[in-house]
Amino acid sequence: MRKLTMEELGRKTISQFKEADKTPLVLVLDNVRSMHNVGSVFRTADAFLLQGIVLCGYTPTPPHRDIHKTALGATETVDWQYLPTTLEAVQQLQAAGYYVTAVEQAAQSIMLDAFTPPAGQPLALVFGNEVSGVDAAVMQQVNGCIEIPQSGMKHSLNISVSTGIVVWDIFVKLKKQ
Repeated sequence: MRKLTMEELGRKTISQFKEADKTPLVLVLDNVRSMHNVGSVFRTADAFLLQGIVLCGYTPTPPHRDIHKTALGATETVDWQYLPTTLEAVQQLQAAGYYVTAVEQAAQSIMLDAFTPPAGQPLALVFGNEVSGVDAAVMQQVNGCIEIPQSGMKHSLNISVSTGIVVWDIFVKLKKQ
């Protein structure tokens, strides 16, 4: 077995990425404090050709060397915007026709493996702060809630890990629709 070369990987240029049909999924970061987590989310969004990211509250925004360090150029490909509050982001996305789902451990949450993305409707996922999770007011506004099944003692994952798990699962499910 051999590793593939860069040419064999068929990586898109920035302009090819911008012009490509996107996965109908937007990520919303609710007061995420770590620049490394933000950079990692950008990389995940690039890897799965997502529509974009909305950075909210005190979530750090590009350009910043610590975001760039983990994003590895994804801040140049992935469309993003900043909004002062996550509640404002959720309301704007819902008004634009998105089904907005929080990723959180909550009453009435749907386990990720049982979640089916709405057919024919774009989806937005809200990921919360590393310590306090998704804001309570935002939880009241979202259309639903997804939870990652966990069996260990901690029942807690880093936001960048959670994003990777959830985006991969949703990406696979959307490709099958």
